[in-house]
Order: sequence, then structure tokens, then C-alpha cells
Amino acid sequence: MSDCIFCRIARHEIPAAVVYEDEFVIAFEDINPQLPVHTLIIPKEHYEHIGDNVPEETLGRIFATVKKIAELKGLENRGYRIVANTGEDARQTVHHLHVHVLGGALMPIRMGPAD
Repeated sequence: MSDCIFCRIARHEIPAAVVYEDEFVIAFEDINPQLPVHTLIIPKEHYEHIGDNVPEETLGRIFATVKKIAELKGLENRGYRIVANTGEDARQTVHHLHVHVLGGALMPIRMGPAD
């Protein structure tokens, strides 16, 4: 999708605070962080969500990158949360597969508005 904001970030058409990148994925800071660490990991190829026939290799790369981000951000011994919202009912706002890595503070029981 040429107009997808995450595709444009992956192509470096839109600036982002990139913390990790390889040929398959890119990880960057969320512009509206919910915790001190709030990094997004996306595949460079466009998939709407985790149920969009994503190849196992791509899913593996994304989740291998979670570990790298946790290490880069000093979370590996503190704990962190990973979230992948899928579809409207899950409040997915950008329809490009992405995983949130959240941490750096005690996790709230509920994050963000419920409505």
C-alpha cells in the first residue's frame, strides 16, 4: 500500500526514531508512548494484521526482534508487554501489522481509554 503510513516509514519517506532495522523489519518509537518504552516493530512488507496470511518466517522475524528491542531498551530483566491489535474491535488504528513493545515502568492494569 503506497499510502500506508507504516509502509512510508519502512521506505524512509517519513521520519521516525528508528531503533532497529534489518532487511525484513523496522522498529521505531511510538509517537504517542504509553510507557517510558513504547517501540513498534513492523514488517517492511505490508500486511494488514497478524491474520493476513503473514508468512511464518515474517512472524518469526518480528518476534525475534522483540527480544532485540528488549535488550536494547534494558527490559530483558525487568519485564515488558508485547501487544498486536488485530482489527477494529481490538482498536487497531494503523492497518499494517505491528507489534508494540511496552515497558520501563510498572505496567498499568488498563492502558488508554476504554471507549
